[in-house]
Amino acid sequence: MGGRGGHPRRLAMLASALLAPGLASGTDTGTADPGALYAEHCAQCHGEARLGGQGPALLPGNLRRLDREEAARVIAEGRAATQMPGFAGRLSPRAIDGLVDFIYSPPEETPQWGRKRIEASHRVLTPPGQLPSEPQFAGDPLNLFLVVEKADHHVTVLDGDRFEPIHRFATRRDLHGGPKYSPDGRFVYLASRDGWITKYDLYGLQKVATVRAGINTRNIALSADGQTLAVGNYLPHSLVLLDADDLTARHVVPIRGRGGESSRVSAVYTAPPRDTFVVALKDVTEVWEIPYGDLPQRREPSIRRIELEGYLDDFFFTPDYRYLVGSARDGGARVLDLDKGEAVASLPLSGMPHLGSGVSWLRDGQRVLATPNLRKGQVAVIDMGSWQVIERIETQGPGFFLRTHEASPYAWVDVFFGPERDAVHVIDKQSLEIVKTLRPEPGKTAAHVEFTRDGSHALLSIWAEDGALVVYDAETLEPVKRVPMAKPSGKYNVYNKTRYVTGTSH
Repeated sequence: MGGRGGHPRRLAMLASALLAPGLASGTDTGTADPGALYAEHCAQCHGEARLGGQGPALLPGNLRRLDREEAARVIAEGRAATQMPGFAGRLSPRAIDGLVDFIYSPPEETPQWGRKRIEASHRVLTPPGQLPSEPQFAGDPLNLFLVVEKADHHVTVLDGDRFEPIHRFATRRDLHGGPKYSPDGRFVYLASRDGWITKYDLYGLQKVATVRAGINTRNIALSADGQTLAVGNYLPHSLVLLDADDLTARHVVPIRGRGGESSRVSAVYTAPPRDTFVVALKDVTEVWEIPYGDLPQRREPSIRRIELEGYLDDFFFTPDYRYLVGSARDGGARVLDLDKGEAVASLPLSGMPHLGSGVSWLRDGQRVLATPNLRKGQVAVIDMGSWQVIERIETQGPGFFLRTHEASPYAWVDVFFGPERDAVHVIDKQSLEIVKTLRPEPGKTAAHVEFTRDGSHALLSIWAEDGALVVYDAETLEPVKRVPMAKPSGKYNVYNKTRYVTGTSH
């Protein structure tokens, strides 16, 4: 099953993309003030104070792994597999150098968001006594979908049997990391890029509590016992552990390596069979494992540090959560045995494999891992017994999302970053051949499939402001319904997420 926190908003962030698309036309002579250039070209995505938003925070502490020369090149040329364009045709080298100096300059005041500010932001919106005892709608509460609509910052609650909206509510801007459901599927937790966490009751269709746990948040994870919500932050460099009942703060953990180096949290995951959180660090070559069974009683969390030979990102976990597979910054991928705390295999995966969107299934009695690639038109299939690549399926372009279901013979992959981005390939999981290429709406990006709880239908997004969910019969591969929506990105089925179905992310 893929790494948790695989929300579509990551598209603007992959590979440390730096600046938002330019808003001005013409070539800058380099005489403009760098602060004014930043306000015009960058603040829309990265925040007026460089504290992050849709894009990452642009402060020296968050740019340590990117030197100035590489930053200037990214601004000038853009970066593949991201939404970062090149500015060389619009900004002079002098202007680009000025922007680099600006984003590497420390702010007048170091941003802080500690326990006092977290506690001051906390609000209980619906007391427990006002929550209904039963769902206030007809339908299967375990076959609901939450659909994130990016165009106008709303979420639609969709009935997964009738494919009809039940409710629609406004959210914070730039939700990220994917919603997380309570074990019984009743409550859902949402995180925004600017650190706001919201608990929502799917029975009463109302917000329960909210708190700001950071300034620039990466993602969230909920413990398998449903008691603790972990929030991983880019800014400040912290892991915040909240009481999942009312979102009060339990622990605020500064992120520092063994040598004292401060680090962003790349992502936080829950590992149900291990009863732990797994924390990936962005700027330190460590992975942390934190047991959560006794967190409510502990003064400080217990942290197990696993040393790495290099940086790992974009994680996939095996169904038993013993093995973690991460993309290596020096190329390929590495397999980490969490029991032993050491790497046990390397995978020769070129390009940029998107392991966070990887899925697994049984093929001829052997479990395999399949992962799309953000830079190559290819899906790699790996034998998880030998950790050998057994097939490279050629696609019509680089893809972002790969999904399947235990009851389906097919895996679906988009070509999000290619010129054929209106296409989605359907792969036979046994023959490893593409059996059909779908184009639900020619000329419009098609992406992110999610299945109903029984695997009988697959829901596909048309990523446009006048977009839609297209519902397919998962056996015949024929469309059966179209539900208009405002740029639907991720869609998340309650049953699949709470039962950790191996064909989707969690």
